[in-house]
Amino acid sequence: MIISVYGIGKRVLDIISALFLTILCIPLWIIIPILIKLESSGPAIFSQPRVGRNGKIFKILKFRSMIVNADDLLWKNREYKELRDKFTKSDWKLENDPRVTKIGWVLRRLSIDEFPQVFNILKGDMSIVGPRAYRPKEIEAQAKKYSHTKSWIEKALTVKPGITGLWQVSGRNDVPFDKRVQIDAEYADRKSLLEDVMILLKTPRAMLSKW
Repeated sequence: MIISVYGIGKRVLDIISALFLTILCIPLWIIIPILIKLESSGPAIFSQPRVGRNGKIFKILKFRSMIVNADDLLWKNREYKELRDKFTKSDWKLENDPRVTKIGWVLRRLSIDEFPQVFNILKGDMSIVGPRAYRPKEIEAQAKKYSHTKSWIEKALTVKPGITGLWQVSGRNDVPFDKRVQIDAEYADRKSLLEDVMILLKTPRAMLSKW
């Protein structure tokens, strides 16, 4: 019964938050695609496979912050081998990624590139608050690198991934994968709407703190 009440409350919070963000950011839906197209050719919004609740694969939506075919270049182009090695060794994160465009750098610093995920929320693939939406290859590689995280990964995948989450608003963006997924698992285990609201209230400050 508690889980059912939580699930209903969570979905109501998701829909209200997504609709609010969609309406509030109407100017951004117009301006950002124009700026992206002016700097580089290609679509303003791109999709990428991610692992959702119970391991379901879905297509996450983002404003494009990189050059076109950035993923293919990283994994298939020999010129990017050094960058690829650095990427995998640093737990699938990169500082000063040369594939990021100038407007993309700004979008990422403000987390504006994540805004199209409101449609993932409305569709039901994501939540406004939840664990990180990991890539399928990332989950596979990190599970091998950090073999002790298997139970944490399984627990984190029992809830929908979110646009924002506990470790993102706690100043812990640079922690290794095993610590991040442990935090995600602990969040998933608690299932607290009050915690979701507190994370939402902390999110704007966390976004601005990247500057």
